[in-house]
Amino acid sequence: MKLLYTASLTILLSTSFFAQKTEKPGSKDKAAIEHFKNDYKKKNYKKFNGNIVVKDNQILFDNKIIFYDKSDKITKNILQEGLIYPQLLTDFQVDKFENEDSDRTQKRFAKLQKNWKIAFDVNNIKLYNASELIFLSNDDKVKRFKILCKDPKFPNTMVYYIELTNKNAVKDTPIQYFIKDAKVTHIYQKTE
Repeated sequence: MKLLYTASLTILLSTSFFAQKTEKPGSKDKAAIEHFKNDYKKKNYKKFNGNIVVKDNQILFDNKIIFYDKSDKITKNILQEGLIYPQLLTDFQVDKFENEDSDRTQKRFAKLQKNWKIAFDVNNIKLYNASELIFLSNDDKVKRFKILCKDPKFPNTMVYYIELTNKNAVKDTPIQYFIKDAKVTHIYQKTE
C-alpha cells in the first residue's frame, strides 16, 4: 500500500513538471504588441533577386554580408530564401528616418549632406536567436518572428519583428515550408 501511495503521488506531482508550457510575452515584447495593435500597416516587400552565396556562418547578398548562428534554423531559412537582406534593411532604415517626424533639424542637416543615405547602409550585421511569436498571430497564413541583430556600428542590440505571410499555408505547415513560400509583409525595429 505504501508503494502504491508513493507511486501515485510521484505521478501526480510529475505531471505538472512534464506538462507543455505556454510561452507568454515578456516585458520587452510589450512595445511590439502595442505596435502591432496600433501602428500596423501591411506592406509587400520584395525578395532579394541578386546572387545569394552561403558560406559557413555568413550569407553574401551580392557584395553585402549578414552573419548568423548556424544552429538558428529560422534565421538561416529566412536569409537563404532572400526574405531579409542588407539592401532591404537599408531601405527600411531610410524610409523610417524620412517618415518619422521626431527631429526636423536632424533631417534637414542629413539632407544637406552629399550622400546622407550611406549612413543607413546595413552590412556585416549578425542576425541571431530568431523565435516565432505565437502570441502575436492567430492566422495560419501569417507568422511573426523576433530576430536579434548586432550591428558593429551601434552599441545596443536591435530587435527586428518580421511578419511573414504565406497564402498557401495551413495550420500544420512545417516552418521551413512556410518560410520557403512566404513574403515579408511587415517589419518593425526597435532597440533593446
